[in-house]
Amino acid sequence: MPDPQNAPEAAAQHRPARPPLLTVLTVILALETALVAGVACWLVYELLTQTPESYPSAVAIVILVLLAAAWLIATLVGLLRRRGWARASALTIQILQLAVAVGCFQGFYARPDVGWALLVPAVVAGVLAVSPAVVRATARNTEQHE
Repeated sequence: MPDPQNAPEAAAQHRPARPPLLTVLTVILALETALVAGVACWLVYELLTQTPESYPSAVAIVILVLLAAAWLIATLVGLLRRRGWARASALTIQILQLAVAVGCFQGFYARPDVGWALLVPAVVAGVLAVSPAVVRATARNTEQHE
């Protein structure tokens, strides 16, 4: 009878090494998570110390950024644990980031520098999320779960 205390160690021994592409995707997502969490902290500080033109709009933006930070943190944890759902979540995040990047290239207040800073990691992370090595590393082992 296997020792239940050693079960996590035994599972870790049978798990293949983390592929480099999954590591790169995880690093990109960790940097995006840190950036969004930093923006969320800054917005909360601004809301508490400055007088916004519209409190409802300011509060709504803070709530949306806090939700985005929570979503990114959950996705990052999922990737670290090699969960299959985290790939879809990461890809969805990158698609939304692409939309924001495209918006940065347009309009009266266009910021192409910000657009490129959002576009490049979004494309790289999106491609990595669907790469065969990452899919294999995060695919559920059905034999183990049956």
